[in-house]
Amino acid sequence: MTELILIRHGETDWNVEKRLQGHHDITLNAEGERQARALAQRLKCESFDAIYSSDLQRAYLTAQAIATACDKPIQKEAGLRERCFGIFEGFLHPELAQRYPDHYAALQRRDVDARYPRGEFECETLTEFNARSLECVARIAASGHRRALLVTHGGVLDCVYRRATGMALNLPRSFEVLNASLNHVTWEGDQVVILKWADIAHLAQGALDEIDQAQ
Repeated sequence: MTELILIRHGETDWNVEKRLQGHHDITLNAEGERQARALAQRLKCESFDAIYSSDLQRAYLTAQAIATACDKPIQKEAGLRERCFGIFEGFLHPELAQRYPDHYAALQRRDVDARYPRGEFECETLTEFNARSLECVARIAASGHRRALLVTHGGVLDCVYRRATGMALNLPRSFEVLNASLNHVTWEGDQVVILKWADIAHLAQGALDEIDQAQ
């Protein structure tokens, strides 16, 4: 059995503005940097075998603060990247509703096979993204670590939560996915169990949720 500590990256300006980030390589803002330092302080006395991070800088910079405090190397994993949203990346939701009403409607209803027009990068369907991210997390879980730390993105955390609970991909999200949160699961073969979710006790000012939670 492997315990995984999954962390969503610290806050970015695009998080605050509620812009879709996807594969766009957005850096942390000042609050995100503070959150990364708070994570490092929280985790510096914790015991874990490895640190993995998405190669996008908002995740990697969050991981770097932790790695420095804990004197651990970081292993970059492109499989831990956020979903690629194609042409949608960089836009606000109202802008998408106006420019691409049919494709945006598919996003809103969580159509698992919808592929949005290509932007700088080719869009992944939700089904493809789920398979890619869970394959990566499962591979890390099976690599012999007793306890590993993964710094990643909201979409990956969403996939892991649904994998653990059996919640279908097309259902509206009803759980929190917070910036700089700690999310503990155990992973053993096909069994994934949530131990703790959306822990932000280390943050003084709370944290932003992903923008797709059901209201």
